[in-house]
Amino acid sequence: MDSLAKDIKEVVALKSGVTRLTLTDFRNYAFLRISPDLRPIIITGENGSGKTNILEAVSFLTPGRGLRSAKLADIKRFTPAVICEDYAPGNGGWAVSALVTKNGEEFEIGTAVEKNSKENAEESRSSDRRIVKINGQKGVSQAELGQYISAIWLTPQMDRLFRGGSQPRRSFLDRLVYAFDTEHAKRTSTFEHLYKQWYQLIKNSNGRADPHWLESLEDSMAAVGVAIAAARREQIARLNRFIETTPDDVFPDVQLELSGTVEQLLDTLPAVEVEDYYRHKLAGERKNVLYNDGIDGVNRSDFKVYYKKKRMPAELCSTGEQKSLLISIILAQTKCQILNQGFAPILLLDEVCAHLDDGKREALLAKIRGLDLQAFITATDPELFASFNDYAEFWEVKNNTVTCR
Repeated sequence: MDSLAKDIKEVVALKSGVTRLTLTDFRNYAFLRISPDLRPIIITGENGSGKTNILEAVSFLTPGRGLRSAKLADIKRFTPAVICEDYAPGNGGWAVSALVTKNGEEFEIGTAVEKNSKENAEESRSSDRRIVKINGQKGVSQAELGQYISAIWLTPQMDRLFRGGSQPRRSFLDRLVYAFDTEHAKRTSTFEHLYKQWYQLIKNSNGRADPHWLESLEDSMAAVGVAIAAARREQIARLNRFIETTPDDVFPDVQLELSGTVEQLLDTLPAVEVEDYYRHKLAGERKNVLYNDGIDGVNRSDFKVYYKKKRMPAELCSTGEQKSLLISIILAQTKCQILNQGFAPILLLDEVCAHLDDGKREALLAKIRGLDLQAFITATDPELFASFNDYAEFWEVKNNTVTCR
């Protein structure tokens, strides 16, 4: 056993993961309660049976918008049928609750969505509000979920990650940061809220908004934005160092970069000076809002990936190579997190075998087995995982129910 594998085995001696998962009015499930083992779980079934929905439910136990980045209102069942006694969503919402084990300790966590109604003399409005509960305590922020559970996912939609716009790549990177910096989720949410306020204030006032109000927003946006950029840079540097010192023996080595004005300034200037620059830049870009021009900043930064051996950007690689590059990043993140954070993330791998040949598929399964962690893996054909028959737990999804094989 090499030293890296030995170190990982020592860290994950006390496993982490979900030991009970309850879904209420979530997607196609009126009520579902399952008790997974702390090992790989292979979930099979026909397309559209609800396999991915189980992975999505687990992803909502972490900060953010889940593996589909779906609107909260789109997740609930069309016909709510039953309320979970663990965490009642009420008002036509949905809920996910879980018993989580982390390094030998157990925690109860849950999240739900409820309707938030506001009425005044002129109008009545309602919106969906996500709430979080940890060990019976309500009103907890999403960011605190990262202290108890971490998840990394790979979905078929991510096969196009390198060919589309930069926003999905930023989101992918931000999720990698969450595991090492639980406040990062709060920062990105805060920046998004501030940016929306700033943008609408300028747009709705046709450029004649109160300058003091704009300056206050720009001060906050600059401070939060530089903190976001710094956290992203730190995570990319951490992963690049890890990949350099512990290259993978099957999947391609990658080189990661962050392309953005604010990030590049942090290479040479102290954060306080970069904040000043960003603040003045935002003030100077107010007029661009009126003409719907792009606003440069951390909300436009791009996450770049290169196939190191070929010196080729990921967007120019083949579909199979792009899938392998994503797997390389996920494996590096997983190992790095185990060694640095002391507990293993849950892997959520949706139809991961697509675009992988038999050799790569078996190599990936062997690496998951070597990491000795919990992983939820979906597929339509259980025979693809024959080598896991004596190691993994096999579930079949059919008619909105889950049975163990």
